[in-house]
Order: sequence, then C-alpha cells, then structure tokens
Amino acid sequence: MAGPPATETPTTLSGATPGASHGTASAFSAARFDAAYLHNPEPAYPQASRRRGEEGQVVLRVRVLASGRAGEVEIAESSRYPRLDHAARQAVAEWRFEPAHRGDVPVDSWLRVPAVFRLEEG
Repeated sequence: MAGPPATETPTTLSGATPGASHGTASAFSAARFDAAYLHNPEPAYPQASRRRGEEGQVVLRVRVLASGRAGEVEIAESSRYPRLDHAARQAVAEWRFEPAHRGDVPVDSWLRVPAVFRLEEG
C-alpha cells in the first residue's frame, strides 16, 4: 500500500497471520492485497500533512474476510501523525483482498498492510 500517487513507493507485504486453525491438514495460503487485478487505490495524502512536511509509515492490521472485504482495520504501528494514520485506515477499509485459503476454501484471516507516506523532493 502506498500514499499519494507519484510521491510514495508501495511497500511489500510485511506478513500475514492465518486465522484460527480448524484442525485440518489442508494447505494454508495467506491473504493478499498487492495483486494488480484488485485495483486498490493508494491512500490520499492529506493536504495539511503535505503542508507540514509530515511523512511516515503506518502499519495496519486488517481482518480479511473470506469474501475478500476488510472486516476490521486497526492501527498496528502509528506514523505518529493522526492524519496519515486516518488516511491509510480509511483507504484500506475500502480495499478488496485476495482472501486466505485453507485448501480450496476461502477463510477469514489477519494481514499486516504497510502504508508509506513520503513527500517527493524537488
């Protein structure tokens, strides 16, 4: 996930935590947010944050439902700027995800999603 177009660099998935085990030996594949076909928009970089030179990384903890929607979005690591945290959380809450799978069955799981807000120099 990234911030404003042309001023942020998307960061790769930092890790996924599978949902509770159901005691099956089926293979588990983690949820994903970075597949191009999902068309997830970057968070908007708040204008007040741009003016103040605020930059940082927000790490969100997202409960990805079996449907591919975000069920819950929590701040796992703050950027230290509430405006940036809010912008990231608001954008990711609307994203589509590739849900985790246990075998061929989509399941709910938790996923960590980083968002980097970096102002471009020049």
